[in-house]
Amino acid sequence: MGVINEFKAFAVKGNVIDMAVGIIIGAAFGKIVTSFVGDVVMPPIGLLIGGVDFSDLAITLKAAEGNAPAVVLAYGKFIQSMIDFVIVAFAIFMGIKAINQLKREEAAAPTLPPVPTKEEELLSEIRDLLKAQNNRP
Repeated sequence: MGVINEFKAFAVKGNVIDMAVGIIIGAAFGKIVTSFVGDVVMPPIGLLIGGVDFSDLAITLKAAEGNAPAVVLAYGKFIQSMIDFVIVAFAIFMGIKAINQLKREEAAAPTLPPVPTKEEELLSEIRDLLKAQNNRP
């Protein structure tokens, strides 16, 4: 029973639950980013570079024989994945940069000092009166 209770205490901790929520949201965000790159960013880039698709580039190391498939070094898919990664990383960088800019503007906004409460004003008056009373000759 000790292991079960220990596991239950571990699984119910806030950190584990927060991590699980973060992973689920991250997976959903990954789908959004993939769609953004594939459906919004890549078509204009493909148009600019003449519709080049690197994923078809490959070197055949061994031709197909009978039922055995060909052994292919598909370096084009790797190049395409690298390009996709750079685009995704840049898009995320720009998003984080925008969020940080908003945070800086929010932090730079001047805040007025809090207005003292009635109790604080009365205590300040009492303090000042006591100081004046102690400083009398």
